[in-house]
Amino acid sequence: MAAAVFSIGWELLGVRGLKPEHRIDSKTLFDLVKLSFGVVAGSGALVALVVAYRRQRVDEEHALREATRLHTERFTTAISQLGADAAAVRLGGVHALAGLADDAPTRDLRQTCIDVLCAYLRLPYTAEADLPAGDAGALHAHRALREVRHTVIRLIGNHLRLLAAHPHSWQGHDFDFTAVTFDGGDLHGAVFSGGRVGFDNAKFSGGEVYFDRTVFCGGQVSFNGARFTGGQVTFNGAAGGPPDALAPSAGAPLPDGLHLPSGWHPPSS
Repeated sequence: MAAAVFSIGWELLGVRGLKPEHRIDSKTLFDLVKLSFGVVAGSGALVALVVAYRRQRVDEEHALREATRLHTERFTTAISQLGADAAAVRLGGVHALAGLADDAPTRDLRQTCIDVLCAYLRLPYTAEADLPAGDAGALHAHRALREVRHTVIRLIGNHLRLLAAHPHSWQGHDFDFTAVTFDGGDLHGAVFSGGRVGFDNAKFSGGEVYFDRTVFCGGQVSFNGARFTGGQVTFNGAAGGPPDALAPSAGAPLPDGLHLPSGWHPPSS
């Protein structure tokens, strides 16, 4: 390449076919040689830069594929734990899925983990008040299952309290609580800043469910068809606009146990 550049430079100087010593001095010749090798060096650096960039892209793609493969393996294990008979194993699966969501290499894979946790809450569930009277075995199994479910709710709340810039924050994701039975749970201080969050047709049937100091500042949160049949559901200190269909129409009384900020449901005059 240096020879080619030198030849072109020689041609431009108009000395082809003539004796060099009659048309060009040694200094000019030396400068031409330096220019030739400078162009070659610059071209080599450009090629090296392109090769390095391409290698980096290949390495990144390989790393993403490897991270996705490992994520899938861990996901499969966590799902099997979540379906186990023993409550302790299911608790391990819940924490494993939450950890997978935190470590997910892409936003879509994190959303998948969240979807599974929400789907677990949507599984058929009988409230304690509806259990057969005097059935100690059913009561024991129910309380073990309730602990797993409340852990799911608590972990969701923990991640929604993290600042949006935190790498493990779940703000902005979708949460589908459609027809979920809530008999307790802690979502206090959660920030719903985006995505679609649905409590449609959810049943609040007992225990205490905390939405205190929750912030509703983006996305869409709805309680269409939600029923409040027992326990306490509190939104004390909640900020932002009220979620869709949560507050009764003006003048209508609040369901027993539902506590809303006064600005969301002004008392009838």
